[in-house]
Amino acid sequence: MPRLAGRVLLRGVLLIGAIYFLIPVWWLITAATKSSSQLFSSSPLWFGENFSLFDNITAVLTRQDGMFLRWMLNSVIYAGGGAAGATLLGAAAGYVFAKLPFRGSGALFGVVLASILLPTSLLVMPLYLLFSSLGLINTMWAVIIPSLASPFGVFLARIAAQESVPDELLEAARIDGAGEARIFFRIALPLMMPALLTVFLFSFVGIWNNFFLPMVTLNDSELWPAMLGLYFWGNQPSELNYHFVITGSLLSIIPLAIAFIGLQRYWRMDLTAGAVKL
Repeated sequence: MPRLAGRVLLRGVLLIGAIYFLIPVWWLITAATKSSSQLFSSSPLWFGENFSLFDNITAVLTRQDGMFLRWMLNSVIYAGGGAAGATLLGAAAGYVFAKLPFRGSGALFGVVLASILLPTSLLVMPLYLLFSSLGLINTMWAVIIPSLASPFGVFLARIAAQESVPDELLEAARIDGAGEARIFFRIALPLMMPALLTVFLFSFVGIWNNFFLPMVTLNDSELWPAMLGLYFWGNQPSELNYHFVITGSLLSIIPLAIAFIGLQRYWRMDLTAGAVKL
C-alpha cells in the first residue's frame, strides 16, 4: 500500500506539472484560431465560434510584404548557426579539459563554471561597445558571435568526454598514428554526440528566444529575429496587433517543436556500446 500510494502521489504531481506547462500552449492555440473581434470576448481556453486560424496565418505571413517570413529566416540563421558553432566549440573545449589537461586547466575550468552564473543581460552593453568599435553593429555577426560562447556547453561536453570517450580508445588511435585533430573529429565527437545534441538544443532555444541583444545591436528591421519583430508588432497596442502577435507566436514555436521531436530519439542512442571490449 505505501508503494501504491507513492506511485499515485508521484503521478498526480507529474499530471499537475504537465497541466501547468500545457495550459499556456493550449491558450495560444485556441487564441490563434479566433478572429480579432472574438479574441477578448470569448472563452480564453476554448475555440471561438468561427475557426479563423488559416485566415490569421495568411494575414501574418502577408503583413508588411511578408516581413514575418524574413524574421523567421533570420531566427533560423541566428539560432542554427549560433547553436552549431557553440556546440562545436563547446565540444572541443570540453574534450580538451577532459582528455588533454594542461597547467592551469582546473582554474580555467573554474572560470568557465563561474561564467554560467553570470546573467547574459549584463554582457549586452559591453558587447555593444565592442561591436561598435569593430563596425559590426547592425549586422548578423553582432548576434551570431556572442552566441558561439556557451559555458554550459563546455561543462556538459567535458562530462560527456569523461564518461563516453575511453582513454584506451584514444591511446589505440595514437599508437596507430592518428593526430589529435583526427582523433577528436573521427572518434571523440561521434561518441559525445548524444550530449552534444542536448547542448545544441539548449543553445538553439536560447538563441531563438534571445531578445535583448538583437534589440540593442540591430537597427534594421530586416535583420530582426522573430521575437524582436513580434515585440515591435505588440508595441503598437490594438486588438488587431495583439492578434498578429498571438498567431505569430504560435508559428514561431513550430521550429522549436520540430527540433525537439526530430532529435529526441538520438538522446537514447548508446554510441559507446561495444566501443571498448573488456
